[in-house]
Amino acid sequence: MVIYEWKGFDKNGGKASGVIDSDSAREARAKLKRQGYMVTETTETGPGARKANRKAQRKAKSESKLQAKLLKTLESARGKGDAQRITKRNLEDVGTFTRQLATLLKAGIPLTEALRAIIEQTQRKRFNMVTRDIRERISQGEPTADALSNHPEYFDDLYVSMVRSGEAAGRLDEVLERLAGFMQGQARVRNKVAAAMAYPIIMLCIGVLVVAALLVLVVPKITTMLEARGELLPLPTRILQNTSDYLVEWWWAFLLIFIFSGLVFNLIYSSQKGRLGIDSKLLKLPLFGDLITKQALSRFAQTFATLLRSGVPVVRCLEVTETVLGNRLLEKTVQDVRAKILEGADIAGPIKASGVFPPLMGYMIAVGEQSGELDTMMLQVGEAYEEEVEISTQKFTSLVEPILIVFLAVLVGFIVLSILWPVLQLSQSF
Repeated sequence: MVIYEWKGFDKNGGKASGVIDSDSAREARAKLKRQGYMVTETTETGPGARKANRKAQRKAKSESKLQAKLLKTLESARGKGDAQRITKRNLEDVGTFTRQLATLLKAGIPLTEALRAIIEQTQRKRFNMVTRDIRERISQGEPTADALSNHPEYFDDLYVSMVRSGEAAGRLDEVLERLAGFMQGQARVRNKVAAAMAYPIIMLCIGVLVVAALLVLVVPKITTMLEARGELLPLPTRILQNTSDYLVEWWWAFLLIFIFSGLVFNLIYSSQKGRLGIDSKLLKLPLFGDLITKQALSRFAQTFATLLRSGVPVVRCLEVTETVLGNRLLEKTVQDVRAKILEGADIAGPIKASGVFPPLMGYMIAVGEQSGELDTMMLQVGEAYEEEVEISTQKFTSLVEPILIVFLAVLVGFIVLSILWPVLQLSQSF
């Protein structure tokens, strides 16, 4: 066991220090974290400390080289114009980072020291390196928003815009806390929709695989055995046999058609005109289109309200919210609304005239503009649509699940009937 002196902060944000024995510095930090402390510094004491310090210095030097290499790779990717996609894992990292940073800043801890404390607690190496780079840039005098904008694979326009406005108003801790709550709420809605969609998709995939296995592996053996007896097969059995023969002989053609269709769809969807046409049709689909629309409107209203409360101008709010809608038709509508506002119009008028946004949203926005509480109204609209998303999700799953069950039951029943019918005929002939 090695003895370590440590410094950090307690649950209330007050400074704390002490001594702890552990096998390694990482284990010591883990122990203290479980006790509710946020450790910023650990130093080995006692015999062998000098040797351990030299080892730690070599390790730090190695990590510094790795960090430089990683950041160089990230900058190279950005320099080439590669599209940075914020993954689910990145969102989890950013959500934790935002909540911790807001808590530390509210406790009165300086920004660079707060970032240093978060770096010590970050387990994922890639995000640890990104956080180190942000702290280094801020230490050199770069604004926080600019430091964050250098890593678009983690911090999007919405995040950077809110941080920029909070920093300018001197309320960065409040903005970060609001941003953390917003991210948590969006993740909750997204997870509910994903969970609701997962079950029907998994059930359909398993059903298709089972039916394909029956047609390719089981049906040919049984029909061959029946034909060997010289009996005329019933019509359902012949249909099943022909289907099985086609699948066995032309499976590669079906696979190529599937791949080709996917490539054509991606090619069409990658163009502005094609994406607009597909997204427009998606919104008109029964039940599913309603779910997509309500989810997009919930994101739009809550994002707009969060940006307004953080001090972001209305025009900039509309520009940022375009990126969270996920539907080209809605994005184009928001662009048109923004253009009309720049020409001097109010917000409610273009929203009502768009024909895409529901009348309720236009009415609520008009009331909010007149009362000077547009952010509150938009927040209420967002919460209302969030509840409707949950209701629509339940309706979708409650309708899709029985339809899939009936479809698969009919399909499997037809296969079983086609196999058993000639078998029963043979048994009656004996």
